[in-house]
Amino acid sequence: MNNLKINHAAVWVCIVLLHVLGFVWYGPLFGEPWMAMVGLDMATVEANPPSAGLWITNTIATIIPLYTLAWLFTKLNIESLGRGAAIGLLIAFAFDFMSTMTSDMFAQNPYALSWITGGFNLVALGLSGAILGAWRKYGD
Repeated sequence: MNNLKINHAAVWVCIVLLHVLGFVWYGPLFGEPWMAMVGLDMATVEANPPSAGLWITNTIATIIPLYTLAWLFTKLNIESLGRGAAIGLLIAFAFDFMSTMTSDMFAQNPYALSWITGGFNLVALGLSGAILGAWRKYGD
């Protein structure tokens, strides 16, 4: 009997993909409006570049959810791109997007900020779910 296993290669491809997506999302796509809504400008960012600690934390904060998603997929027997994408989107919407939206509303942050930050996570987990669902690994 073959059991679905975590595909470590697929997880690491997702980790790299999400870092690239983050650079594009918070760069050319939504960088300017996001910076304006969080009170940053390029002069401040250039004067205070992100430290190694920030990038290490960012990487760990990417690794843990992706391995959790991959583990969950083995338990739910997710074996297709479509089901993987749907579960990834559902998890992002239920556990991240709605929380982000509510927190931003109470903090009186701009509505668009929720869509930028929450939207990133919807796209990130949707894409990762698709990859992890489609790129399966079986063991004995």
